[in-house]
Amino acid sequence: MMCAQLSAQRKQIGDAKTILKSGKNCEQAEKLMTDLLKDSANLQNKRIYDIWLQAVEKQYLDINEKMYIKQQVDTVKFFNLAKRMFTVAERLDSIDALPDKKGKSHPEYRKDNAAKMNTYRPNIYYGGAHHLKKGDFKTAFDFFETYLDCDRQPLFTGYDYMYKDPKMGEVAYWATYCGYRLNDPVLILRHAATAQRDDQKLEYTLQYMAEAWDKLDDDSMHIATLWQGFQKFPKSNYFFPRLIDVYNTRGNYVMADSVVNEALAIDSLNELFLFAKSTAMLNMKKYDECLKYCDQLISVNPNQADVYYTAGLACLSMVQRMDPRKDKKQMNQMYEKARPYMEKYRKLAPNEADKWAPALYRIYFNLNMGKQFDEIDKLLKR
Repeated sequence: MMCAQLSAQRKQIGDAKTILKSGKNCEQAEKLMTDLLKDSANLQNKRIYDIWLQAVEKQYLDINEKMYIKQQVDTVKFFNLAKRMFTVAERLDSIDALPDKKGKSHPEYRKDNAAKMNTYRPNIYYGGAHHLKKGDFKTAFDFFETYLDCDRQPLFTGYDYMYKDPKMGEVAYWATYCGYRLNDPVLILRHAATAQRDDQKLEYTLQYMAEAWDKLDDDSMHIATLWQGFQKFPKSNYFFPRLIDVYNTRGNYVMADSVVNEALAIDSLNELFLFAKSTAMLNMKKYDECLKYCDQLISVNPNQADVYYTAGLACLSMVQRMDPRKDKKQMNQMYEKARPYMEKYRKLAPNEADKWAPALYRIYFNLNMGKQFDEIDKLLKR
């Protein structure tokens, strides 16, 4: 039986070699080798992997030649063949590099195969880009990962792609982007460290990382990434608001104020930063400071609705600190001060009645403004 198996193996290998020499029907040569590898006894046979690699390479080169002379080809097949070459070459190398009885490794095929695969490697990137444009993010990710994985493959020992290939950061970014589009936090983070080498897309990389840590419920890494993004891109519409929101949600208003102060040190006239500062002062019950920042922001942009609401709340909050028996006059003065803020907020945000109506109800009631009070009373009842 052993002799029969060896004879059949030799015949299939011989047939595959004959096919490769003819240059035709190389798919059949590949099938002959993959059929042999279904037998576990053949899994360590370097010759089979070598012929398999040649068969795939010949198919790849045939399509490449047709592309060169402007013939119509199956682009997806071309890129799949390129990727399959790397899979086969890396498998061959893992067997080829197994140590001998003395524990020493003498890979026979590594040098030549690594040199060839290195010339084909750009098409792994282009294959990923092709599938990315088609919206096939999982396949695109696999191509980009194959490109990146070369750095850790023993086959490419000495190539030092991580340090010598300037495209590694860009490819890692696209892999990270694919993970984001697949809504898979693990895939987002897998190559995110390398993706941060791409300075042009760093802001987006950090956004995807923050989203991933949030999905994984890792609060410490989520906050750390938001901080990293804020410090590198303080004017980004992503990092600053979310960092503030994290601290406000947890009631850590001191840290929220610390973030705002760093932001204002960079741009003291930024409307978002000024509004966040007014909110921080409101949350910390520093109502005079809150009003100061609200008025400053109103002078910069008189049409920002929420600022008027924050200012009105600050005034009403100050009233609550007063004694109705001793501070009646001051209370009325503060209601008068709150009224134009809330009325302006109502005008700018008419659909936010659940916020301005209760406040105006309280203001009109305490100022004995019957007509206005009746209108709000009816509105609230309705």
